[in-house]
Order: sequence, then structure tokens, then C-alpha cells
Amino acid sequence: LYLSALLFCIGTYGVLARRNILIVLMSLELMLNAVNIALVAFGRVHALGAPAGEHGGQIFTLMVLAVAAAEASIGLSLLLVIWRRWQSIDLRTLCRLNN
Repeated sequence: LYLSALLFCIGTYGVLARRNILIVLMSLELMLNAVNIALVAFGRVHALGAPAGEHGGQIFTLMVLAVAAAEASIGLSLLLVIWRRWQSIDLRTLCRLNN
């Protein structure tokens, strides 16, 4: 769980402190992977009375991975459109645009 908390904090720092959209997307993926590690750890520790047995954490992790894959594909396609339109992926530059 300490590894999960560390990865989540690094991802949060990347989302809040970086200006590059690609780095922000990578930080979001890092945060989702930290949640996956926590889900597997909690599933392993608290599996005795669970109806799904010892695989509850892994089942939730697969669901989070599916959502993360969809988020990454949509985010990267939006990033490509932004790059083609404005030739920049800097968040502060894009926030100043009026169009």
C-alpha cells in the first residue's frame, strides 16, 4: 500500500504541476495504476469473507484497466487534434486561446 500511495502522490504532482498535456495524461495513468495496486492489495488482505473469493481485487483491477484504456485512447486522440490545430500541447498556451 505504501507503493500505491507513493505512485498516487507522484501522479497527483504530475497532474497539478506540469504544463504538457501528454505528461498530464501519463500522470493520470500513473494514478490509475496506483489505484490498481491498492485494489489488488486490499483484495488480497480482505479476501476471506468475500463472495468472489481471493479474486475480488483482480476483478476490480480489470474493470479499472478497461476504463483506463478508454480514457487513454480518447485523451491521445484529443491530444492529436489539439496538436494539429494549434501546434502546441502546453496547457497554459491553450487556456489563453479564445477560439
